[in-house]
This record gives sequence, C-alpha cells and structure tokens, in this order.
Amino acid sequence: MTDLRHEFEQAAEDIQRLGQRPDNDTLLKLYALYKQGSEGNIHGEQPGFFDFVGTAKYEAWAQLRGVSEDEAMQRYIELVRELLA
Repeated sequence: MTDLRHEFEQAAEDIQRLGQRPDNDTLLKLYALYKQGSEGNIHGEQPGFFDFVGTAKYEAWAQLRGVSEDEAMQRYIELVRELLA
C-alpha cells in the first residue's frame, strides 16, 4: 500500500471523529473526493429526479471527472486536515 493510500484511508477514519457536522457543501465535497479517490471517474446511473440527495452526490462526483485518483486522495486528505484543525 502506498503512503498516499494509507494517508487517505487514515483521513477517512479521522473524519469520523470530527466533533461537529460540516455543512452540506463540505459533506458533498468530502463524498465526491472520497469516491473519486477510491473508485475513479463516476459510473452508474444518475438517480431519479426526486432523489435529491442522491442527485446532489452524483453531480458532485461527476464534477471531478478526469481528476486523477492520486489528486483526489490528496485533496481529500487536505480537506480533512482543515476540518480537524
């Protein structure tokens, strides 16, 4: 396992210990960066029109299309560190 992957997984664990829930925009950013870092470009069907949360998550992840997994992992780690500081 690479150091970056290890840091990424550690950040995913660390964010669970966050004292206060981040705002929705930050949660979407975390979600999208995590998915891009762990799975790469978006795949699967877009959720239905009335699935507002699913659609927001899908669109946030879709905006990262083309971002490398390494870059997404690094950005996720940095965001988690900011939130924990």
